[in-house]
Amino acid sequence: MSGETSVVEVRETNTGKFIQTARAGRHALTMDEPTSVGGNDAGPGPYDFLLMALGGCTAMTLRMYADRKKLALRNVAVQLSHRRVHAEDCWDCLTPGDGHISEIVLDITLEGDLSTEERQRLLEIAHKCPVHRTMTGEIKVRARLA
Repeated sequence: MSGETSVVEVRETNTGKFIQTARAGRHALTMDEPTSVGGNDAGPGPYDFLLMALGGCTAMTLRMYADRKKLALRNVAVQLSHRRVHAEDCWDCLTPGDGHISEIVLDITLEGDLSTEERQRLLEIAHKCPVHRTMTGEIKVRARLA
């Protein structure tokens, strides 16, 4: 996957304060904010899409690994949550104690006749999905005017 470029376009729809249409190739999705922050709740919010990307990539990575290793994985489900926490409450964080960090928790359900060792290996593999590696690696976000 190294060197591949993904291109997505996001545009306002002018049908609500925050409603956006996100396009990836021939696929279009609606993005909005919840009514609690002034949106129309016409679609998932930006963090929802971020979690969906990570959850989908994790499940796909686990499926590829299980199929390649001929593991008896019948189904995989990933439930994700995101929250901001004080860095001082994070036992394994590098951020100074007075800052905040984002914490994403993945609850992974593996269905199938799998041994304890196979389940543990699948948990290790979950951390190797490309989106997970992108999110935990060095990222440069460069905004520029088109």
